[in-house]
Amino acid sequence: MSLYTEYLEEIEVRKNDLGLNPKPIDTADLLSEIIAQIKDTGNAAREASLDFFIYNTIPGTTSAAVVKAAFLKDIALGTETVAEITPEFALEQLSHMKGGPSVEALLDIALSDDAQAKAAGEVLKSQVFLYEADTSRIADAFKAGNAIAKDLLESYAAAEFFTKLPEIPAKIDVVTYIAAEGDISTDLLSPGNQSHSRADRELHGQCMITPEAQQEIVALGKKHPNAKVMLIAEKGTMGVGSSRMSGVNNVALWAGEKTSPYIPFINNAPVVAGTNGIAPIFLTTVGVTGGIGLDLKNWVKKVDAEGNTVKDANGDNVLEEAYSVATGTVLTIDTAAKKLYNGDKELVDVSDAFSPQKVEFMKAGGSYALTFGKKLQTFAAETLGIQAPTVFAPSKEISVEGQGLTAVEKIFNRNAVGVASSTPLHTGSDVRVKVNIVGSQDTTGPMTCQELESMAASTISPSVDGAFQSGCHTASVWDNKAKANTPKLMAFMNDFGVITARDPKGVYHSMTDVIHKVLNDITIDDRAIIIGGDSHTRMSKGVAFGADSGTVAIALATGECAMPIPESVKVTFKGQMKDHIDFRDVVHSTQAQMLNKFGENVFQGRVIEVQIGTLLADQAFTFTDWTAEMKAKASICISTDDTLVQSLELSKARIQIMINKGMDNATNMLQGLIDLADKRIAGIQSGEEPALAPDDTATYFAEMVVDLDLIDEPMIADPDVNNEDASKRYTHDVIRQASFYDGRKVDLGFVGSCMVHKGDMQIIAAMLRNLEKNGPITFNSPLVVAPPTYNIVDELKAEGDWEVLAKYAGFTFDDSHPKEAARTKYENIMYLERPGCNLCMGNQEKAEAGDTVLATSTRLFQGRVVEDSTEKKGESLLGSTPMVVLASILGRFPTIAEYKAAVEGINLTSFAPPSEDLARPAIPLKAV
Repeated sequence: MSLYTEYLEEIEVRKNDLGLNPKPIDTADLLSEIIAQIKDTGNAAREASLDFFIYNTIPGTTSAAVVKAAFLKDIALGTETVAEITPEFALEQLSHMKGGPSVEALLDIALSDDAQAKAAGEVLKSQVFLYEADTSRIADAFKAGNAIAKDLLESYAAAEFFTKLPEIPAKIDVVTYIAAEGDISTDLLSPGNQSHSRADRELHGQCMITPEAQQEIVALGKKHPNAKVMLIAEKGTMGVGSSRMSGVNNVALWAGEKTSPYIPFINNAPVVAGTNGIAPIFLTTVGVTGGIGLDLKNWVKKVDAEGNTVKDANGDNVLEEAYSVATGTVLTIDTAAKKLYNGDKELVDVSDAFSPQKVEFMKAGGSYALTFGKKLQTFAAETLGIQAPTVFAPSKEISVEGQGLTAVEKIFNRNAVGVASSTPLHTGSDVRVKVNIVGSQDTTGPMTCQELESMAASTISPSVDGAFQSGCHTASVWDNKAKANTPKLMAFMNDFGVITARDPKGVYHSMTDVIHKVLNDITIDDRAIIIGGDSHTRMSKGVAFGADSGTVAIALATGECAMPIPESVKVTFKGQMKDHIDFRDVVHSTQAQMLNKFGENVFQGRVIEVQIGTLLADQAFTFTDWTAEMKAKASICISTDDTLVQSLELSKARIQIMINKGMDNATNMLQGLIDLADKRIAGIQSGEEPALAPDDTATYFAEMVVDLDLIDEPMIADPDVNNEDASKRYTHDVIRQASFYDGRKVDLGFVGSCMVHKGDMQIIAAMLRNLEKNGPITFNSPLVVAPPTYNIVDELKAEGDWEVLAKYAGFTFDDSHPKEAARTKYENIMYLERPGCNLCMGNQEKAEAGDTVLATSTRLFQGRVVEDSTEKKGESLLGSTPMVVLASILGRFPTIAEYKAAVEGINLTSFAPPSEDLARPAIPLKAV
């Protein structure tokens, strides 16, 4: 059977079973058969083959794109003749293929003596995805006196690829669609349990919200053909939680604009909004597509006659509607005035959505084009020996005389590239920075590969110090979807130059370690910038930003990213931790004390700079990880010199284990990280480059002190599923003491995900030793335990704690026979699961519908860890490891007395606030 016949059969299955169009073609072999049928003028499949070739082939660096570009080149040069594809049409198609083989083909034509050379040169003027191999060819041709190369360079230097694009419309009509009330997590737009289909954009689009919602969006678009459908988080924030390029892709698929007539199912320029704006990661992703994200502010705090905020019975702010955005309301965005109108009535200022940089993203069709375009302009100007004209909006560079630097300001200044200012930059400055560490996880990784292919990238930027592709999000079940997607992903990333969790060649044992833990280990500088394809990319060294798959791709390809220097909130501690309190309780109390002090979430969209002091990187990660749920943009741990050295030594040891397993690549990336760690340690110990600390004259958006003396009970983050106000459900703002639950039944316990470390596994073993003194231990509810990494398992085995865990486990993972189907029912036993994300992801394993789950996870979104049943709402309550373990054994929340007895004598966390503020007098920037 030919590949084409198989493709037709697949088309019928997609059409009949799923109601979908043909899957886009990305393989060379199939497209080669199609081209052969096009050449055969009498072939019965010729007309269909032409359609597949022109309209259904993925561009970029796919093997299909290589074949397509070569055939179009031959047509343009006249060595092949296809009646339906003229040389001019061939060049037009090449112009839409984004780079890689298409740019190579265009350069072959433009730098030749062919009659189409000039026309190919004109097409090249619109292209921005050029790499060193391409620019070197142009530079060499220019030096050899080629007139077209000179013309190209002059065009690039003038940035005509941007200036000749049409400006964004002065007014954009939108019709509103309320996607949900309250915070909208990206799970609503791209559910985790559908992650396997993200690379198949049309198929994945079927999972956004509900089929009914999709049809409502379509109907609104048809009813208002001159308006764009704007998806809204009413009384909430749009796009909280996990980073999701796929979420933005889905919104664009249903409510965006077609990117190109020759590129299937890739849309751009969606419009999204939220009463409280857009989550930072999601807003970055919207920029990738050239879309618009609005902060509506359509619900405001109600105040009384004296100007005081009115509170409800629960002590929450009462909100009142400033203006309606009910579904079907037609509004107008005035992009010049930067206002939102209903008819002639001004509703709200939306200038934040239309900064000069964001407008450029919209004009260019996305932020990638700007990133590559600016580099292309710089190259052209340097090659011509001229000063590049000012075309793009100048970066905002804010420098306040006499004001010290926060930790995040120091990191951005240290890693900044292309800065004009001779003085240090402060918050609000637009900065292009070097990215030191990049992480890609396995449910967004296939999309990162697509993004890399689409921007014609073929190898990792040499300026990236370390990069890792994980296998943790699909670790729980080695099912057919994982078997199909994961090896392909690992092979691509391995070839690209990334350290991969699984070895495509089968040399080393597959790793399913939680990506955040690996990134925390391979971050070997407290002044690093880390970009990772997950919202929980929150390292306890350096500053880390969770990102969409596209931003990860741009970081891998260029070693850079661009963003404004964010504001910071300073967090310090006072008092003393009680022996029965876990550090997770401190983390939850931080959230509660912050809300109590400020009345609103001052962490949202800002960097939390927390003075951890003597807490090692593993334990400190518990705080930084949680900051994603605090809606913070990122977090930074301020450590003492000695603590940082200990953390770096631990990182070196773990990186060495990876090397010993055979995971290093041809460029010795892992060994390079150890060498950099040695250099950093030497700088600390010599006093020349001490641990990162803010200046004592730094200015913060807010400062708060967490009082440890106030924490007397374990603290629980509650999704508050029965709150009458739907907008207040499934946030992380409801923090309660354990006694509130007064013996409430717990259906399942979960210890795992990135919120736990080796110490948590040791706590479980210690509790089991404590409890077995009182007689046999039986679990009255299931307990699922998923260690974060294999290193931890190995260390526990060597030290004897794993033996205790295995003794009480009714199930222990076996890598030689991994699970091939997700568990749907749980017995009252302890499950020792494979290292990885497990229940926290919700894409493979889930609790039984309607369960009350007590978990160390970070996720309490609706339907994530547990779905609703017809009888009861599922809820994922979040707490510390000792609380989860004891509740699983008892089958209910313990009393405080029971809890204290179970943890007696166990060192839950050794943490004491630094004896003094770790901020220092300003020092030269090179040493920050």
